[in-house]
Amino acid sequence: MLTLDKLTSLCKRRGFIYPSSEIYDGFGAIYDYGPLGIELKNNIAKAWWKSMVQLRRDIVGLDSAIFMHPQVWVASGHTGAGFDEALIECRGCHNRIRADFLLMDKFGIDADKAPIDEINKILKDLRSQGKKVTCENCGSSDLAEAKRFNLLVKSNLGSPTDALSEENVVYLRAETCQGIYLNYKNIVDTMRVKIPFGVAQIGKSFRNEIVARQFIFRTREFEQMEMQYFVKPGDDDKYFEELKKLRYNWYLEYGISKENLKWHEHEKLAHYASAAYDIEYNFTAIGGFKELEGIHARGDWDLSQHTKHSGVKLDYFDEATNERFTPHVVETAAGLNRNVLAFMSDAYCEEEVDGEQRVVLKFDPRIAPMKVAILPLQKKPEALIEKSDEIWQNLAKNWMCDFDVAGSIGKRYRRQDEIGTPFCVTIDFDTIGQGDKKLKDTVTIRERDSMKQERIKIKDLVEYLEERLGD
Repeated sequence: MLTLDKLTSLCKRRGFIYPSSEIYDGFGAIYDYGPLGIELKNNIAKAWWKSMVQLRRDIVGLDSAIFMHPQVWVASGHTGAGFDEALIECRGCHNRIRADFLLMDKFGIDADKAPIDEINKILKDLRSQGKKVTCENCGSSDLAEAKRFNLLVKSNLGSPTDALSEENVVYLRAETCQGIYLNYKNIVDTMRVKIPFGVAQIGKSFRNEIVARQFIFRTREFEQMEMQYFVKPGDDDKYFEELKKLRYNWYLEYGISKENLKWHEHEKLAHYASAAYDIEYNFTAIGGFKELEGIHARGDWDLSQHTKHSGVKLDYFDEATNERFTPHVVETAAGLNRNVLAFMSDAYCEEEVDGEQRVVLKFDPRIAPMKVAILPLQKKPEALIEKSDEIWQNLAKNWMCDFDVAGSIGKRYRRQDEIGTPFCVTIDFDTIGQGDKKLKDTVTIRERDSMKQERIKIKDLVEYLEERLGD
């Protein structure tokens, strides 16, 4: 069974994910993606982009700025209580605790988004019943009352630090979708799009989480893959169901096991929403099914709010029906970091081979960080390395390829299994004509999952791999 210790150890040992600022004892809930982690993350993003933009004529892409006018976040509601969490501070050790986490973890009480007054009443009632409400860090029961904590990350962009105030504050964006709403009019005016149409974006967001935990599942700096689909009022349900099906099937297509996915319907809806579902993944290493992606029917709230606060009309004129209306929005919002965690978790496998344990990441080849490993049998003679380098250069034109000469061939196979490389190509003495002359200019290719090996001609390598690696 995959545990969090196993997962974090693998990520660090094999160059997927590192704790940020580790030489300074780390920086809470921030992570860096190593050489293999960035390849995996980019491949997942590429697969998402292909599905959502490249293969659709009705969706266009965008890359909006991280910094936006401060009024954006007033209009979106992020500066108000709706984007607050309830913070409890331990007077003993000054540990910060999210009240809803404490109430759920210790007492099974769902207080997510409950008003501060209600949370403090729940805490008071628990104490009056003789139940211990204590700090998870030091065990002290000397806890302050819950207070509001806004999740927006403030910056002093363009202002001296001592001039930072609510009047001139700017924020790092809390979600990527606001940039899409701000550019709605630009896209309608310049791209000849017709309702229904979507705008997709991949980018970083920032939230000042009180407690960010569970490895890369919840972090203060993260990436989102979002698509806002603009539809005619009344068509929300139709496109909501279509997008639910599209997004669920995408995970299946790229190798996520069906038994590890399920739908969660939101019982508490935002005042502007008519429906909200999450695709949940079974993150066994961090406690079971948790949100991977949300699909939400948001109505016309977003464009209406920005029209109200900016004074610029964000409506749509339908030439076919001679109607003018404010489009409704159906949203798909996935966490790219959570996708990395889900795909790694689902690919992780422990097997016994010839009495030894093999750890293998059985990624779909399209998202594997390295597609092919080039393995010279030995470091000498020089002809062996030269031929291996020639093969690497030819294959690297099409795919990310590793080149590994350290250790026995068996150990190198295990290393490549552990990082999920679909194919290993071994160059030996036969390849360079110093063994069986009949096998000159051939190599041994090994497939990761079956460990099956076969001998093929070097000139056939590209065609062989094209058939098996996909795009």
